[in-house]
Amino acid sequence: MTPEQVRWVAHLARLELSDAELATMTRQLTAIVDYVAQLQAVNTDGVEPLAHALPVHNVFRPDEPRPSLPVADALANAPDRHGDFYGVPAVLE
Repeated sequence: MTPEQVRWVAHLARLELSDAELATMTRQLTAIVDYVAQLQAVNTDGVEPLAHALPVHNVFRPDEPRPSLPVADALANAPDRHGDFYGVPAVLE
């Protein structure tokens, strides 16, 4: 990539780059674009598309009913409490 192209990308991203930052970004973006070009050169004919490189499995525990937290414990740190409920400011006029 040329410094002018990087300057344009920075403009689109609303970034102001100093001359030193422009030189650094030019090198880094050129390396990224070159790497993507290497990936595009790889023959992927006959390769099955996939969403994940590893098998995906559910990591959640089974959903089993259990006793709830007691109301007194759940509301212990409530800044405003009305009986067994949290007190919140009214949002309607």
